[in-house]
Amino acid sequence: MATVKGCNIPEDLYYNVENNVWARREADGTITIGMTAYAAAIAGQIVSCTPKKVGRSIELNKSAVTVESGKWVGPVKSPVAGEVVAVNETVVATPATVNSDPYGAGWLVRLKPSNWDGDSATLTTGAAVALAFESKMTAEGFAGCQG
Repeated sequence: MATVKGCNIPEDLYYNVENNVWARREADGTITIGMTAYAAAIAGQIVSCTPKKVGRSIELNKSAVTVESGKWVGPVKSPVAGEVVAVNETVVATPATVNSDPYGAGWLVRLKPSNWDGDSATLTTGAAVALAFESKMTAEGFAGCQG
């Protein structure tokens, strides 16, 4: 796992760096998505998480979830297009889970992708992830994730 400015960035996930979201392909072909540790850090303590309902189609880079913190309300944009097949009820009930475990228990929704091969080709993965996030964090003047 890469660590950039104190933020964990697992290299085995796929990222839309610009939108601070990650995607993980599951064994059954579904795609789990969530916010990065960096996104959670800049948002602050998450107080509300409202995912799209199961059965809804989500277009690439459109809102999959609306997240609210003390200083921000906004969309979590899906890094892939698809249909919502599951929402994380833990995060709905306890939104701060996103802050404490963004890549594990803090996942947001699971999608049945409509074009994984095409959509994933635009995402960053592997060793390139740390460099991409370091550039973004530096450009945005980010001090770092709190440990």
